[in-house]
Amino acid sequence: MRNGVVIFLMMGCCSNATADIYKKVVDSNGVITYTNKATTVTEKPIIKTVAHSATPTTGYFYKYQDSAKHVIYTDKPRTDVVLLSKMKVTVPAQNAPPLFFNAPYPPTVTSFYSNPNKAKFNHLIAQAAARHQVDAKLVHAVIQTESAYRPDAISSSGAVGLMQLMPATASRFGVIDSNNPEQNINGGTRYLRYLIDLFPHSLDLAVAAYNAGENSVLRHNNSIPPYPETQNYVRQVMALYKQKS
Repeated sequence: MRNGVVIFLMMGCCSNATADIYKKVVDSNGVITYTNKATTVTEKPIIKTVAHSATPTTGYFYKYQDSAKHVIYTDKPRTDVVLLSKMKVTVPAQNAPPLFFNAPYPPTVTSFYSNPNKAKFNHLIAQAAARHQVDAKLVHAVIQTESAYRPDAISSSGAVGLMQLMPATASRFGVIDSNNPEQNINGGTRYLRYLIDLFPHSLDLAVAAYNAGENSVLRHNNSIPPYPETQNYVRQVMALYKQKS
């Protein structure tokens, strides 16, 4: 998913919302809000850090809707809007540091057939792939590219887990805990199914949308957006997908 800055929510971790749908607003107190409501706020993001901890820490990410039906994501509880969902987010212990990824994705492809972590999640991937009618090999290719099968992976923008789900994407596709491998794989595979249906004539576009957001692909006239990260990402995933077992 898209890269950015590391931002920790409450006692946990939060991040940018799905690309091209929600705008991030950070106020002078460092409170982070994601909304699809037009705003003139131009304050720069404030980077927060947390103290090193030997145990995982947990916080919450909230989804609200205002009277005009605008959706708002924030790490701060509110009483002036309607609560739609509350997502638990956990930051791994610092003695087992999460893996941070930075774009652009490397053009060199490493086969996932030799990845020692792959076997741990074969069953969950097969189940999710069958449930959502997505080729399991495509799910494997996305996971290898996104996290190299590291369930504790967190991107520099806060995308979480094996399939690197952003908070908004996780909420959108029914994931309560992105750190849970079963939920993460199911939600990410469900998102892939949605994108394949949205771009039925091009798997490349579905993969590009997984990285950059579907609106980026639509805005660029149903083509892979001209972002080096996304272009490298598509090459990486498709090369893995086409590898012979």
